[in-house]
Amino acid sequence: MLHPTPIAQRREQADVVVVGGGGSGMAAAIAAAEQGARVVLLEKNPHLGGTTRLSVGSITAAGTRFQKAKGIDDTPDQHFADMSLFLNEELAAKENLELRRVLVDHVPEALEWLVRIGLSFYGPMPEPPHRKRRMHNVLPNSRAYAYYLEKECRRQGVDIRMNARALRLVVEDGRVAGIVADAGEGPTEFRARGGVILASGDFSAGAALKQAHVPHAAHVDAINPASTGDGHVIAQQVGGWIRNAEVMWGPSMRFKAPPVDTLLRRLPPYRWITRPMQFALTHLPLWMFRPFVTRFMTASLAPEPSLLRAGAILVNRRGERFADELARPELQVPHQPGKEAFLVFDGVVGRRFRQWPDFVSTAPGVAYAYLDDYRRTRPDLYHEAPTLAGLAQRMGVPASALQQSVQAHNAALAPGDARLPIHQGPVYALGPVMSWIVFTEGGLAVNARHEVVTPEGRSVPGLFAAGSAGQGGVILAGHGHHIGWAVTSGRRAGRFAAEQARARAGTAA
Repeated sequence: MLHPTPIAQRREQADVVVVGGGGSGMAAAIAAAEQGARVVLLEKNPHLGGTTRLSVGSITAAGTRFQKAKGIDDTPDQHFADMSLFLNEELAAKENLELRRVLVDHVPEALEWLVRIGLSFYGPMPEPPHRKRRMHNVLPNSRAYAYYLEKECRRQGVDIRMNARALRLVVEDGRVAGIVADAGEGPTEFRARGGVILASGDFSAGAALKQAHVPHAAHVDAINPASTGDGHVIAQQVGGWIRNAEVMWGPSMRFKAPPVDTLLRRLPPYRWITRPMQFALTHLPLWMFRPFVTRFMTASLAPEPSLLRAGAILVNRRGERFADELARPELQVPHQPGKEAFLVFDGVVGRRFRQWPDFVSTAPGVAYAYLDDYRRTRPDLYHEAPTLAGLAQRMGVPASALQQSVQAHNAALAPGDARLPIHQGPVYALGPVMSWIVFTEGGLAVNARHEVVTPEGRSVPGLFAAGSAGQGGVILAGHGHHIGWAVTSGRRAGRFAAEQARARAGTAA
């Protein structure tokens, strides 16, 4: 049910107002501006980019120019079918197949548009269980999205307001007519003739929403601390609802970021840098770039669960083993001192994880990182010593506690246990690792025009949602689908909102 909202002291008029300056929000703002709409974009942070800026950066699509150049025959229909391969029976029953269809049909155009505005990609790369190579990786890193989308926003005349927090929607005559936001000067009402687009991200950092929908992981931090679900909250106040609120990716353990940003993350996304990279990665063998790629991987990715299954144990800063490594230990890591842990293992496991098929980390279809890669590229994470006492000193943990943890672990192993005891030197530790929620999949329910809908299926007039805020039940498993959905849904929502602005302007005239 829609309720009237108090009017702020100041008022500004626009055709479309977008809440959120991540990938979906900027795509929505640009698409609306391309249709001639006057667009205001409200971003609560002092910078643009959102979670898109923090991502690995891949976008998955079928029938692209990159596939055709490699002789790959692929279609959206095949992409649609392959997305089911990522889902178990429970998740498959939850998915909104209408929105999956929207994604696969329109993401190729979204990728092409990104190329037109300046982004560079290489690939496509394989990612099983996809049966075709359709993962396209951005160059030189995911910050390229923020750079080129912001550049295009400004070229299109989008009015960008930073440090502007959305407070509540304005409703008149049963229609969302605008939004009240505060950019530090008190509440301002931004009127939106065509509609308000919520592109405010997921709720992985929203304490109340996590407690309500994923309480077992409410204590786990988010990759993006700004993803507090603001759009979810204000949409619910006017009749919207969250679909698949209980679904999320994570928590998962990831290595702590390096103390100094890597060269690859510092590279600017200028074409004179990305075009030679694109050419080399397309035409030269990957082994030539392996040191470069693994340096990026070891700065951002996670340890494989196979390392724990082989016999590595987890200890905290006190040297204490705190969890069963095979029973979701990532939920216990945030309860440890500093929310950190280390993986400890001996020479037998260490020798295994120096070569295929046992790798420490992977970027699907791109490269694998082994123990020696961490030794070379992440000395802050890599610890080695002949004895447990020496390893404890390298890690900065009490030697007696670490020795007791290892002894207790070894004693508890049953005959025939697949996990190996820790007894043969040298001994190793990798860490710290921390646990993060990557995405909450629950987004506002929307229809195929990206209009927010009520539980009864009625659209909330004048209110759209895109990206994670408007995920609407589509389940984006696998790499490259979240960014694909962000750009695709954002551009479509922007066009539909601009269309409504023109229609209402014509009616008023």
